[in-house]
Amino acid sequence: QIESARAEDTGAGSTRLSSLNPSLLQDLLRFDEPARAGVGLELIEVMAAAVRHGRALLLQVEHELHVFALTVFPVQRQVHAPLTQEQLLALPLHQLRVLHVEPSRLHPEDEPESMSPLGMLLWELALRGNRDELLPEIGGPAAYRIAPGVDLERLELTGSLAAAVTRLRVQTSNVREMAQWPGFDRERAMRLLNALYLQAGLIVSRTHPAATNDSWFNSRR
Repeated sequence: QIESARAEDTGAGSTRLSSLNPSLLQDLLRFDEPARAGVGLELIEVMAAAVRHGRALLLQVEHELHVFALTVFPVQRQVHAPLTQEQLLALPLHQLRVLHVEPSRLHPEDEPESMSPLGMLLWELALRGNRDELLPEIGGPAAYRIAPGVDLERLELTGSLAAAVTRLRVQTSNVREMAQWPGFDRERAMRLLNALYLQAGLIVSRTHPAATNDSWFNSRR
């Protein structure tokens, strides 16, 4: 748990939180709930904080009985891991937990052969990870649209996801409306919005007519 680890950040195996940027630390503390004590943070939460603050982070990620190092470089949009991108995406992403966070000492040019694009991992984490609610930055009464010029071609979207992306390129919608689209429900709508946000491809409007308290209340029912 972050709070207890913060008091021990000079010891072996600590999270070294004292060395993190203060605003990044506050972002991580938002997710440190008592109910999660001893089980770590969700990978998407830490990755989203890294992207939001543009900070390269070294993460110790738990998968079943194994722990592996994952380094995220949000500015360069790269990720370093002992696994190939295919192996990483083949893991049960909803089970991955972050046990340890510290600033990265590695640089993207140090081991270029072990780097892979960050965008695909963020996309799959949003769609298949453990989080089924909106990230805090885009939650609350809001309406959403894809930013003009955002390139999502590498994601090779098909089916209902492709249709939803096409729709969000031309219209602004809230979660309640999206949940009624073919192949969608409330959870799928929120996962897609998280995924688009992590691609730096989402416009969040608090003043659009669709961004009402009523629409947000009904989307949570």
